[in-house]
Amino acid sequence: MSVITIAPTDRVFVLTGAGISAESGLPTFRASDGLWAGHRVEEVCTPEALRRDPWMVWDFYSKRRADNASAKPNPAHIALAELEQRIGDRFFLCTQNVDDLHERAGSVRLIHMHGELNKAHCERDCGRPPVEDRSIYASLSEVGHCPCGGRLRPHIVFFGEIPYEMDRIQEEIGKATLMLVVGTSGSVYPAASFVHWARQNGARTVYIGPEPPLNAHAFTSVVEGNAGEALPGLFQVQ
Repeated sequence: MSVITIAPTDRVFVLTGAGISAESGLPTFRASDGLWAGHRVEEVCTPEALRRDPWMVWDFYSKRRADNASAKPNPAHIALAELEQRIGDRFFLCTQNVDDLHERAGSVRLIHMHGELNKAHCERDCGRPPVEDRSIYASLSEVGHCPCGGRLRPHIVFFGEIPYEMDRIQEEIGKATLMLVVGTSGSVYPAASFVHWARQNGARTVYIGPEPPLNAHAFTSVVEGNAGEALPGLFQVQ
């Protein structure tokens, strides 16, 4: 496997998806049977689900918090954090994942476009910023409330909602000369469009994953393999 050369003038944009967290034992977003940890997406990840049965939603995400707490960053998370340490503010990471494995590996320059598992915000969207919330709830009565009176909800982008910080993402893609896409299927939009935006700006685009993504034609090169095995030693920083 050839190395990826990163020149002193390169700016690197990294997009990660469920595949990188799966190597740490966290279930991928959609299993082969169309269920997500035993639930249909419509039951636990839509605004309608929250209105219909807020406890089902909170119970689901409480269990995901427990899974997240027991998971550990894998060599792929660590390799990306080390690359950031080497090239500094020429590195930017956007993850579709809601876990905190990148942070625990040492990544700093990153955003979670689909939200963060260990945060909550007001279900009324009253404008107050999200708060840290790592609680694993046993009942809906334990869930806190915003100062405005609204119950807190998981700080997760539900289906039908707009991903976070899209303006910043587009700005960073516009500056990138190299895009790395790790462990994402290319089926979830708008993230699946990022590689096209980068190519339009003349960036090199590299995919790393166990199998080609649905949008493989948009990449200048595809590295097949588990990210934890492929990423360590993949970068040559000049």
